[in-house]
Amino acid sequence: HFESSRLIILHKRRFNMSEDDAAVGTLCCCAYCGISEVDELKLNKCTDCDLVRYCSDECQENHASQNEVACKKRAAELRDELLFKQ
Repeated sequence: HFESSRLIILHKRRFNMSEDDAAVGTLCCCAYCGISEVDELKLNKCTDCDLVRYCSDECQENHASQNEVACKKRAAELRDELLFKQ
């Protein structure tokens, strides 16, 4: 989605990273509040798209409208990948 894409671009520019490395960097913090994953706090992936992670159900609910378009698109891509593998 837009926010994840924007974070990837910012990570790429700031740290001179490849797009894959930058995408991994965006997965280490909550997509809504930005809290980083630490030993005591494990972030949960969006179960539909795997594009973003959240520290709580509340953050996931608050971010749902921002993730909706990209989430649906990625979920469809993941379903298509599964179908083509069969």
